[in-house]
Amino acid sequence: MPATTDSTTYLELSEDGGGAHKFYEVRHTGTEVTISFGRIGEQGQTRAATYATAEKAAAAAARKVGEKVRKGYAPAVRGVRQRRAVTRREIVSSRSTARQAPVLWRFSSGAPAFGVFVGEDRAWVGNQRGDVFTLTHDGQVTGRFGLPDGVKCIVADDFWIYAGCDDGRVYDLSGKVPHVAYEIAEDVDIYWLDIHDGLLGVSDAHGGVTTVDHEDEFQWRRSGAGQSAWMVRCDDRGVFHGDSRGVAMYGARDGAPLWSVTTQGGVLFGWQESDEVFAGTGRGWVYRLAKADGAERARYRCDAAVFSCATSPDGRYVFAGDNTSSIYCFAADGTRLWKLGTGCGSAYSMQYRDERLYIVTTDGSLACIDASEGAVREAEGGRLPQTADIKAAGWERVTPSQELATVHVAPAAPADGVVVECVQEGARTRIRVVSPGYDPAWRVQFPKDVRVVGARYVVTEVLASARGGFYRARGDIKRLL
Repeated sequence: MPATTDSTTYLELSEDGGGAHKFYEVRHTGTEVTISFGRIGEQGQTRAATYATAEKAAAAAARKVGEKVRKGYAPAVRGVRQRRAVTRREIVSSRSTARQAPVLWRFSSGAPAFGVFVGEDRAWVGNQRGDVFTLTHDGQVTGRFGLPDGVKCIVADDFWIYAGCDDGRVYDLSGKVPHVAYEIAEDVDIYWLDIHDGLLGVSDAHGGVTTVDHEDEFQWRRSGAGQSAWMVRCDDRGVFHGDSRGVAMYGARDGAPLWSVTTQGGVLFGWQESDEVFAGTGRGWVYRLAKADGAERARYRCDAAVFSCATSPDGRYVFAGDNTSSIYCFAADGTRLWKLGTGCGSAYSMQYRDERLYIVTTDGSLACIDASEGAVREAEGGRLPQTADIKAAGWERVTPSQELATVHVAPAAPADGVVVECVQEGARTRIRVVSPGYDPAWRVQFPKDVRVVGARYVVTEVLASARGGFYRARGDIKRLL
């Protein structure tokens, strides 16, 4: 008998002790099945698929409900349970007793800040209010984005800049307006993320690690030996994952376990260079491990829990920030060279560039520290530079938007840029290049939130991925009319 009855099933999974707190709704209407999911009390994400017949749609809806029920979801009434706060790193910070570091300038972002990235011409800082500011290396504010929730981290992948947000999405900040690049599965509570050549790695509250490809499609997931996975770093060879037990490496494409190392104290932050990975722990250690086999090459001792770490590009210096607002510098062999106070809270994240150490802190500062040998000697003698306090008055938040500027140009020969087209392939929307000179079989990594089937767009440029097989859109996007 034909399936003609439409239906809606609403499920929730809410665990005690800070566990899962999620909803999952399946709506079946005719030949269409719409899935909504996310954290209870939030709008969440929505995905729809169309099937050949109503019977096939009904069967698909029943399968999806059955899968969730087997995972512990149960029927519920929307609105009875309330929103639960997302996981934040616990702020346990005190004032350093060390001499003050030579801070050149300090910018107050307005809330505790996790995210920092320093590129060739700009520094980026993201805080728990969802603000992302850009500044020159001299501390002049150049822009402000506003994301829907707290920023967990900011990472770079070649030309692209991404921000992981507490709303479960990863935003591309490379253009004038933020756009959704990835949507993380509803059962993943993001702690940290990294992206390499379009492959996203996510570490989570339960100690797991998940990878998602450039098409925002799930690749693999592994459970670590511990909990609270604050570290994930990715490269061509693998994904490096740190949790409360230690550091492990998994194969980049298949997630195969390659090695693991137990650390003294849970891993709170990770850094990587070309051949080594660094992990800061809650017991005051920074581990220097070979990527090839996890062999310990050095270990650096701090006086308190390590919130963050970084290195100079040549590995000559290793830096660390602890939870007493102190910054350390070590020689490669483990010798401590200096310890100085930040004067603006504990460093949640840091990056070294051109003899300057940039830190983002528990009080919401982005601080630029002169880490040159001469400046440090002066600071140890009590002689400090005049610190410039930077403000961001007058900058309006540029928020994510599905609205695009439109342009009238000849589809085959745009005046400036490359034409791409959105097409439907099964239940997924894909982007392909229309302009001549590109491989028509390759898909394009393109923001999710502006895709409209049948629409064409002009993008600043389209670049081949490092490993080949797909393109990546870069720059501003306009709708082609």
